[in-house]
Amino acid sequence: MQWPWSDVWIARHGETEWNVEGRRQGRLDSPLTPRGIADAGRVADLTRGCAVDAIWCSPIGRAAQTATLVGDSIGLPATVVDGLAEVDHGSFAGLTNIDIEAAAPGALAARAADKYAWRFPHGESYADADDRARLTLDALARHPAQRPLIITHQMIARVLLKNLLAVSADDALKLSVEHGTVWHINPQLNVRTILTVGRQ
Repeated sequence: MQWPWSDVWIARHGETEWNVEGRRQGRLDSPLTPRGIADAGRVADLTRGCAVDAIWCSPIGRAAQTATLVGDSIGLPATVVDGLAEVDHGSFAGLTNIDIEAAAPGALAARAADKYAWRFPHGESYADADDRARLTLDALARHPAQRPLIITHQMIARVLLKNLLAVSADDALKLSVEHGTVWHINPQLNVRTILTVGRQ
């Protein structure tokens, strides 16, 4: 599909307490750490002066808070878009990989063998999220914004990038949107640039 935007920026929420602990968050939430709040400042610094004309964010607290901090800094309101929520981790949300292996031996190995299609128990797969991402982008394409900033989560960001850059599922799942960085996408040329500044 030919997307209408001349530029799209994608950022991940700031670091959270559960990120530090290695816990899967999914649709559950965890507070931003002081470093996570600083991550929002870095996203603002990287996008200030880029003529961003809309901020769209996940409804989950860590992303919404990051978007509000960025919006306050660059002078734009953040608009919540439900379809930008993180992949639903189902019954594995809140658990570390050690917890998951203890509760469901072999589940992580099964996931690694077919990461795109594997579905979290009572949750989503990357394939499910890919369908949701495409529908969400289709809906957002009807918005008048031409240079939006999307603030969301690591896993849903991968399938957003899959759709915006027209890459394979395997290639998309190798991508990583790190805290405090911004991906600058030209969807019409399938060009990407990662913007970053020093992170303490």
